[in-house]
Amino acid sequence: MRKIAIYGKGGIGKSTTTSNLSAALALKGYKVMQVGCDPKSDSTKNLMKGMRIPTVLEQLKEKGEALTLKDIVFEGFGGVLCVEAGGPTPGIGCAGRGIISAFEKLAELKAFEIYKPDIVIYDVLGDVVCGGFAMPIRGGYAREVFIVSSGEMMALYAANNIAQAIKNFGRRGYARLKGIILNAKNIESEQELVAKAAAEIETGIVMYVPRSGDIQTAENQGGTVSEFVQDSPMVKVYQALADKVLELSEDNKGDE
Repeated sequence: MRKIAIYGKGGIGKSTTTSNLSAALALKGYKVMQVGCDPKSDSTKNLMKGMRIPTVLEQLKEKGEALTLKDIVFEGFGGVLCVEAGGPTPGIGCAGRGIISAFEKLAELKAFEIYKPDIVIYDVLGDVVCGGFAMPIRGGYAREVFIVSSGEMMALYAANNIAQAIKNFGRRGYARLKGIILNAKNIESEQELVAKAAAEIETGIVMYVPRSGDIQTAENQGGTVSEFVQDSPMVKVYQALADKVLELSEDNKGDE
């Protein structure tokens, strides 16, 4: 099982990139599970025809010990298994703690042993790399980490923070930073800016994802380009990204 975390600043297109990547991997014949680790709980909607699925935290609150995997794991486009950790009521509780609770419940219910995915992708908000948001790398859940960024200053600032967190946990033999996925915003000299920032955190650009109206067209229909704009050049971009992620990740024994 390959265990991958994709981090990035809120609003950078991280969930769009992740869901299009999951769709591309699924179409290559892999069994993919995507776990949304963002309080907005919208990571998987483009795999679920635009529908928001119940979150682990919501279902835990409602069903308690009666909770089953069918309550929190939903099959989306291409057979991708979709899970949303969820977040607390605004102003009450800690979003990071919510992620920890969701991970503990997935482990308790033996989600990975039962569904046996080939690839698990954690889609994680990267603005705040506190204990909860660092859970995928800190707890050994993910081995390879990719950061989605543009050339915008705040996106690169977040990328630097994420890289520092990975470096701290990397010393303990956990996750490894594999590179930056450049989700272009058409900023002047964007590739050079991101390449320079990547070099400073001792990594590189894994893939350049150009800005395209086809992505929005697909999202307006509640899905990915692989589902709704199949003749788009972006389909090949995400297929190439899928190949790169496969090349840079490796199978891991065990489910922790």
